[in-house]
Formats: sequence, structure tokens, C-alpha cells
Amino acid sequence: MPQMDRYKNRKVYIEFNTEENFNKLPYEERFTIVFVTNGSVNLKLNDYPIKVVAPSVLCLSKEDRIQVIEKNNSAAQSFCFHPDFFNTAYFSEETGYMSNSLKIETGLSLFNKENINTGVYYVTEKAYPKIYEWFFIMGTEVHAQSDSLWVCRIKKYLIQILGLVEELNKSGEQSPVDLVLEYIHTNYSDKISLEDLTRCAHLNRVSLNKMFKEVTSYTAMGYLLTYRLKLSESLLTHTDMSLNEIARATGFEYDTYFIKQFTAKRGMTPTEFRKSSREFVYYYQ
Repeated sequence: MPQMDRYKNRKVYIEFNTEENFNKLPYEERFTIVFVTNGSVNLKLNDYPIKVVAPSVLCLSKEDRIQVIEKNNSAAQSFCFHPDFFNTAYFSEETGYMSNSLKIETGLSLFNKENINTGVYYVTEKAYPKIYEWFFIMGTEVHAQSDSLWVCRIKKYLIQILGLVEELNKSGEQSPVDLVLEYIHTNYSDKISLEDLTRCAHLNRVSLNKMFKEVTSYTAMGYLLTYRLKLSESLLTHTDMSLNEIARATGFEYDTYFIKQFTAKRGMTPTEFRKSSREFVYYYQ
């Protein structure tokens, strides 16, 4: 069932299930993320046999077909959202949702079942606590609606989960650069120094930056800044979080520094970017 937003008199088409049993998946007209925290589940997904072993994430689109074969001491939670959940940057009580052409890009590849992709993504030991925390906060916000920005916070944590899982599953065997990328993608919201990254890679700063440039075209700290700004763009576009909240969420200690870096790299202020990204055609419901 959709959630009623008690602050804005609207329906929000999301659901959170604290004990997912896999029997009703996928949820109608939804993208679904299942976070398996314990045990394993043998499934048939689109007639293809798969095994989901904790800790991992299963991403399902509305077109998927699933059949449970066997569950082995499994525990999981799920969050599902309508495809238009990210396309509702504005809402008013007079006109309802103002539909637009905005499309969230972060993590949507996870739901694509082309080629041999099964939709199952392993969660590393380092990433597990973060994803667990973000899922917990999303579930809490769905049920508590702690203030008028509860939907924005859910979008924020959903973007973070999708982005992290997507980045974790881009490569196989981990090189020193992969180790640092995982560290950045997991901890970007915290204070990170070059020394933190060199310790993670077991390299000195010269060797790390040389290898990083070969893989990403950036130095290690340059990539960190670029990744933080990329995530800030999603939050500016799809939430009404303040600049200070976005700065803190993406690892900038001060909003003034965030504004300075964003303006220098993007050629416009965060506020100007937010306005330009929300130019859309209104459809009254």
C-alpha cells in the first residue's frame, strides 16, 4: 500500500517491508530492492535458477517473475518504489504531483536483466554496515515520517544505496585502486584524507595517484571530489534538502566550501543547477 504523507496530503508510492518472505515479489508497478542479511534463498528468476546468499542485494523490476524454491535460515528486508518516485521534485496540495521528465540515473542499471545479469549483487564486508544503516533509516522514515522532509531523506538514502551497490559491482578482482574506490564509495560522507586512501591501498601517494590516473583520469582526491559532486547533483535535483544538508551528506564540512567547489567545477551555483534541472512541463492531476 502507498504511504500517506501526513504533512503534504499526498500519496507516496513506496513501501518498506521489514520481514521480506519473497512470496509476493516483485511488487506491482514497482522497482524493488531486497537486502538479504542472513542465510540464503534459492529462486527461479524469469525461469533462471539463482541463489541469493547473504549479504547481498536483489534488484527486481516490475517485469520480473520470481518463484521461491528453498529458503535456508534467510532474513531479508525490502524497499519498493514506483518508477515516478524520483520524478516528483515538486508537489502542491492544489495540483498534486507535477510530473516532469526528470529521471534518476544512479543505480538503474542494477534492475536491467539483459545478458547474464541476474539482479543479485554481493555486498562487501566494509559496505555492509553502511547499507544496513541506510536501510534502517529508510524503514524508520517510512513508518515515522519524522518531519516534512521525510520523503527527501528516503530519496537521499535510496540514491546512496543504489550508487554504492552499483559501484561495488563494476569490477571483479580488487586492485589497490579498487580498494580505494570501495573505500570512497562507502565513506564519502565522512572526512577523508589522502593518508586514509594511501593506507587503504598500501601505497605511497605518488604511486596511488599514478595508478588512479591510469584508471579514472583523476588523482585519488580529485576522484573523491568528483564523486561527491556527482551525488550532490542527484540530491539537488530530486530532493528539497538544504544546501547545508546536502553538503554534510556528501562529505563537505561547510556549505560555503561545497558551493565554492560546485560552482568552480560545474560553472553554476548549486541553486542555479537545482533550478535548471527542474525545468519541466506541468501536468495537472
